[in-house]
Amino acid sequence: MRIVSGSAKGRPLKGPKGPGLRPTADRVRETLFNVLGQYLEGGAVLDLYAGTGALAFEALSRGAERAVLVDSGREALGLIRENAAALGFTAQAEVIAGDALRTVLRLGKEGRRFSLVFADPPYAKKAVADLLTGIVGAGLLEEGGTVVLEHGKHEEVPAQEGALVQVDQRAFGETRVTLYRVA
Repeated sequence: MRIVSGSAKGRPLKGPKGPGLRPTADRVRETLFNVLGQYLEGGAVLDLYAGTGALAFEALSRGAERAVLVDSGREALGLIRENAAALGFTAQAEVIAGDALRTVLRLGKEGRRFSLVFADPPYAKKAVADLLTGIVGAGLLEEGGTVVLEHGKHEEVPAQEGALVQVDQRAFGETRVTLYRVA
């Protein structure tokens, strides 16, 4: 695993030692950022179920201003902190240990807003619908904001959730990536 483009292009990311984490593959991140736009114009990124932090760090490398990375796993939290330090993103990366949905609701109450939200919940949890409802209900997205949702290829996702409208979907083996934008 490595950063695909931007200021940290080619820099390696530490990956998991065990089978619990599913880091987003380099080719998936590259395709995703081709769809989103190669470079970001500042803004804040929220990475839910962050794992290694690869998506948020890719966004920071490509011009995002700051990132909030959320995970509840001890190994993931350690990897996020190690990768942030190795890439020089410690000052731009806020790491939160906790449940993704509860954190979404808390961030909404704090009035925090994001231009880009990544969410890669465990496929077995079937958490997609609740998570999208929480993101919309918490008012986390800025005008024109985007949600990037990774999910199992057999998991159904809504075409619309509140003001979020599905604008793209790509398949990568057992994984699907669905993009939503604020209408």
